[in-house]
Amino acid sequence: MEKSFAPEPVAGCFSAVPSTNTFVLIHGAWHGGWCWRRVIDILRSGGHAVFAPTLTGFGERVHLTRPGLTIEDLATDIINVINAEELNDVILAGHSFGGNVVSAVADRLPERLKHLVYIDTLVLRNGENGFSPLGPAIVAQRMELAEKTSGGLTIPSPPPEAFGVTDSADGDWLRRQLTPLPLNCYQAPIRLNHGLGNGVSKTYIACVSPVYEPARHTHNWVKSESDWRYLELSTGHDAMVINPPGLAKLLVECVRYGGD
Repeated sequence: MEKSFAPEPVAGCFSAVPSTNTFVLIHGAWHGGWCWRRVIDILRSGGHAVFAPTLTGFGERVHLTRPGLTIEDLATDIINVINAEELNDVILAGHSFGGNVVSAVADRLPERLKHLVYIDTLVLRNGENGFSPLGPAIVAQRMELAEKTSGGLTIPSPPPEAFGVTDSADGDWLRRQLTPLPLNCYQAPIRLNHGLGNGVSKTYIACVSPVYEPARHTHNWVKSESDWRYLELSTGHDAMVINPPGLAKLLVECVRYGGD
């Protein structure tokens, strides 16, 4: 039976925070908008507007997988939501690979954004791709899996434990919901015409218990950068599944920072 997370555990989280904040939450590789369910419930209980679209080729939109999908296409998904819903002053948060979609959206639509939040993201610079931060052995393994399972179209999902999810009920939930990752999203480089974040203030939330090893270098890099706010959360990589109250609290704190 799936665990239920009520908003009460984050006592005082929403005090003195306006109820007009708008969050757009972007999932990471292999996931979908479904993964934000618990965080959405908590944020909405505090009066916030929350959108968690599923990117093309993921989750319930897996049937739209195609060979040429890029980060630019995924950014267009989010830009279309922002435009269609007529959103402004958006707190745009991306988990893991979804953080790079945040960068691509900010590069094209900074005027609609209030603050950027990167949740345990392997942050890509202009011209890098999803494989750039990974070791050659991991890259070779994922390419081989893609070829064996889909003729090179998609990478099958890792087990829930790879995302730090050890609870059996949560693990069963992920096994039911995770979908293969469109390979070209990892192969095609990100294209940024402006500096990272394009002038929008940004926060990095590092998941540190345990550390997701591929993100360790990014954690250290962000801490050394003066234009980032760096926060830590005692949880595994899939914070929105493992510790939704803690993540929701930090997202609200980011609202205050973005308004400074």
